[in-house]
Amino acid sequence: MRAPAFWWRGDGGLAARILAPAGAAVGAVAARRLRRPPSVRLGIPVLCIGNPTVGGAGKTPVAIAAARLLADAGARPVFLTRGHRGRLAGPDVVEGGHGAADVGDEALLLAAVAPVVVARDRAAGGRLAATLGDVVVMDDGFQNPGLSKTWAALVVDRAVGVGNGRVTPAGPLRASLAAQVLLADALLIADAGDGVERPLPPALAALPRHVVRLRPTVAGPLDVPLLVFAGIGRPDKVFDGLVRLGAEVRVRRPFPDHHAFTDRELERLAEEAARGGLRLATTRKDWARLSTGSAVARRIAREALVADVVADLSPALRETILAAGARPRL
Repeated sequence: MRAPAFWWRGDGGLAARILAPAGAAVGAVAARRLRRPPSVRLGIPVLCIGNPTVGGAGKTPVAIAAARLLADAGARPVFLTRGHRGRLAGPDVVEGGHGAADVGDEALLLAAVAPVVVARDRAAGGRLAATLGDVVVMDDGFQNPGLSKTWAALVVDRAVGVGNGRVTPAGPLRASLAAQVLLADALLIADAGDGVERPLPPALAALPRHVVRLRPTVAGPLDVPLLVFAGIGRPDKVFDGLVRLGAEVRVRRPFPDHHAFTDRELERLAEEAARGGLRLATTRKDWARLSTGSAVARRIAREALVADVVADLSPALRETILAAGARPRL
């Protein structure tokens, strides 16, 4: 599902006001859940990279950067994630035979960096992850109270902030900011270099703030004009990022986050690119789904230029993560 536009405009207007009672109900349930004490405490550090909102703000690149940093310092990080859109409830360790349909696209990206456990029950997943390494890096799960966290950060997209500041379905928040801030140790502003910075509400002002630069990279030459398709939280980020790298983006085709491309959709994209003398390009997350999909999807994955995102952590944030990764939760 693509996030409705009114989530990101002003106070959301009439649509947000109509849905406000439903948002209040969701927020009340979420707040009660956030107040529950953790059911499991591991004997190793647990670092959580989460979003206060529904949809992508850049948490997965940040989680990957954190794990790389910890590994370079001699730690053995293990990722813990829900496996969004995957069929496996877990806890399961992601292995070479798994595809996006099994464990979700984000888990496949993480598995290229460190061992990954997918689990809808984060407490059970944490127990398994603790047998595989000495520090757990959670990609999402901030709002899940099952596992005690040593350090938890909220990632916010610089260009859209927290939108209209309302709880879903009236807005993009997963719970009220007041409830979420109580459990957060840091606010990470993900800056992809696009758009105008959205002012943040005062509720977030008390959190230590770090800016994370999201830097686009491309695996291949940018010597032909492109048709770019992307099924991520905010597709404009990849379109604009490719332009900043010097690519000639002729056609932009956005799809909902985690979109399950049909063979017909992919064939139409390939036909459109061929007619215009364009090369197909997509994101690393979309590529993960395509490369483990149907024969048509795998062919498109082989042919498409792949755009990725690298999170550059500030020196202060690097020190914070290393300190948290060395502090066990007893």
